[in-house]
Amino acid sequence: MIHIGELCIGGHAVSDDMLHWEYLPLALAPSEDYDNHEEGGCFSGSAIEYEGRLYLFYTGTARHGDEFVQTQCMAYSKDGICFEKYENNPIIAMPPNGYEKGNFRDPKVWKHKDKFYLVCGGKKDNLAKALLYCSDDLKNWDFVNILAESRGEWGYMWECPDFFQIGDKYVLTFSPMGAHERTAVYLVGDMNYETGKFTYDISGEIDWGFDFYAPQSFTDDQGRRLIVAWANAWDWMPWWKDWGPTYKEGWCGAFSLPREVILGEDHTLQFKPIKELKNIRQGKCSINDLIVGSSQMEIPAENCITFELQMDIDLSESTADSFTLILRSDGVNQTMITFDLEKQMMSLDRNTADGWSQGKTKSPLLLADRNVMMIHAYIDQSSIEVFADDYKTSHSCNVFATDEQNHNYMIASGGEVKISHIETWAMKKVIE
Repeated sequence: MIHIGELCIGGHAVSDDMLHWEYLPLALAPSEDYDNHEEGGCFSGSAIEYEGRLYLFYTGTARHGDEFVQTQCMAYSKDGICFEKYENNPIIAMPPNGYEKGNFRDPKVWKHKDKFYLVCGGKKDNLAKALLYCSDDLKNWDFVNILAESRGEWGYMWECPDFFQIGDKYVLTFSPMGAHERTAVYLVGDMNYETGKFTYDISGEIDWGFDFYAPQSFTDDQGRRLIVAWANAWDWMPWWKDWGPTYKEGWCGAFSLPREVILGEDHTLQFKPIKELKNIRQGKCSINDLIVGSSQMEIPAENCITFELQMDIDLSESTADSFTLILRSDGVNQTMITFDLEKQMMSLDRNTADGWSQGKTKSPLLLADRNVMMIHAYIDQSSIEVFADDYKTSHSCNVFATDEQNHNYMIASGGEVKISHIETWAMKKVIE
């Protein structure tokens, strides 16, 4: 059974497949002087099972006069439903000397050998730090070292840091504040537990989209490393407009599709949608050997509003400079995903998506020495998540198109594109 929570107040839901969720009573809510901030005091963290109990670690946020203060706190449960806050909270009352008390948050806890470790975000001298702590009992914590840090290239604050081993390597992920268009970064390297230092030689983007933030991972009962992110944006981001039109329906923010983290031979990472998504497929359409030119080709789909798309582009037989997927279109409003083969760039343009969304994402494409380009996308009522480069490149954005926007096309520029195979599936509803 997988448990998942929400930011600022401890919403709680459980699932057997990461797709169908059952809501449970709130796990945490502001109630104490260390987590009673008026805008929500139970900030995000992580969980670990130990000796038959489920322990939650979260950031308590409070206002002490004019000062904004964040501390690390713990709650626990015997049944995974009802939680009790630890009577001696906070377990980490302040960051090391010189660090900002109001930028000290998002604890991720794990066990290594016979000790527990915790990493959380910190800020000093306007630079981001990942702070490492160690404990024997989950209650008493000692500062070990700066696990990793920014020297300006990765911004001034790392939100929701995550740290895990995959294969023979270690991975640190975080969402950097002050790093412009970056929303979710990963670093791959080696860990020295004796010194508490992580050194890396690989860096990459988990997702280039506007609405993929604060991803957190865990290992499931199959041994997979799974990751899920918050599908929304913050008001400090360059593309921020407002919280969006979903308030009319009584909700704001959602989670991304769960993805499996896979370590490549070159130590870069793939983020592949979980295989359980195949269980909600229905109404398959499949076509082989298509040529797309300067005239729009309609993408075949039984449900043109909520569907999954997979296609293979034969690069060796394609002559186009670029091609574009035109999604959720009514002829005026539409989202355009462009693959520039000449410049090796990918972009998602939602400036004409729905009358509200705005912005254009962009990223490199990894086309060197490739004869086939795979594209995999999930399109629904409020989001588009598109994957390329064998799941090393993805763009996830919220798009609030109407039901009348029910056409999808593909068009090429500067030549033709050879599609060796294209498949689409309608997707069953998982939430009523």
